[in-house]
Amino acid sequence: MKKGIIGKKIGMTQIFDEVGNVIPVTVIEAGPCVVAQKKTAENDGYDAVQLGFIDAKEKQVNKPMKGHFAKAGVAAKKHLKEFRLEDCAALNVGDVITAETFAAGDKVDVTGTTKGRGYTGAIKRWNLHKLGATHGIGPIHRQSGSMGVIDPARIFKNKKMAGQYGDEQVTVLNLKVVKIDAEKNLIAVKGAIPGAKNGIVFIRDSVKH
Repeated sequence: MKKGIIGKKIGMTQIFDEVGNVIPVTVIEAGPCVVAQKKTAENDGYDAVQLGFIDAKEKQVNKPMKGHFAKAGVAAKKHLKEFRLEDCAALNVGDVITAETFAAGDKVDVTGTTKGRGYTGAIKRWNLHKLGATHGIGPIHRQSGSMGVIDPARIFKNKKMAGQYGDEQVTVLNLKVVKIDAEKNLIAVKGAIPGAKNGIVFIRDSVKH
């Protein structure tokens, strides 16, 4: 069954399994999310639900979005995300989805926005080799080598060079759900996920299980 929820990255920690092995986990505050809109194949060409997460303040919502939430009869939310779920027909506007949607042992895909690094050199951005640091090579070491060739006397497109790095959407596949805390709406997944603490993430069941 296809499942999905919006969450907030809390941070990383470690837990122990029943054998005593250490498992590094990322803790995510998943939901509660409210269904703000329902799309159907008859009206929109596909079945999906739009989920809202975290109550928004008055100044955080513009006039069109206020009308959108008023039509649905739900409180205004800061974050919206559309999910194509298998049981969309069973959900209605105003229904609440919690972390209990998932269970320990599930495989999930987590999508988040990576930390922005600003303008970054080619060594850090593309993991290129540094130039030699001995035998009179220098004075610059952390830069890429030759940019192009003699003929044609130009640099080819897509050359890996310095530039903006980070602040992009990344999805990590096939993470295992280690533990669920339904009372606090927390999900602990094995390993790391993209983004900084308090960053918004989208959790779906894995496409490659």
